[in-house]
Amino acid sequence: MAKAIYSTKNVGHYGLAFEYYAHFTSPIRRYPDIVVHRLLTDHLKGLKVGKEKLSIYEEISRKSSEQEKCASDAERASIKYKQVEYMSSRIGQVFKGIISGVTEWGVYVEEMETKCEGLVRVRDIQDDFYVFNEKKLELVGQKKKKKYRLGDCIKIKVKNVDLERKTIDYLLI
Repeated sequence: MAKAIYSTKNVGHYGLAFEYYAHFTSPIRRYPDIVVHRLLTDHLKGLKVGKEKLSIYEEISRKSSEQEKCASDAERASIKYKQVEYMSSRIGQVFKGIISGVTEWGVYVEEMETKCEGLVRVRDIQDDFYVFNEKKLELVGQKKKKKYRLGDCIKIKVKNVDLERKTIDYLLI
């Protein structure tokens, strides 16, 4: 589902099937919540939003959506950094993981306990020659026919971490 954006245009709520929709929390949390509170207060007083104010609200909506995306990106990057930092002291240790992505270059694995995601590269899987099946999103061993699919539980060992690139490399066990 697409990330919601702030707008002065009523588009309802697709997921809830509401023709009209607005949301807000305590106005101490986010600026858009303060704006919604102000608009509701004005509406209850019978005041209308003029063209000049509408233009201001459109700019507030655009900027708030932009800033929320920046904050979300920063949060994701900081979490990834801390995960890589955490795994840097665990090189060589074995964990349980779940395959969270499959590509032609390897499988992405999320370590079960900490949710630290890393990559098992195809070139590091030594028991067979694996080929990516794009239609089924799986890696298939050409000789033994072993398959690695989304959601499979596997054992992994931390091979390497790169704090600068924020990456974790795993090996299959």
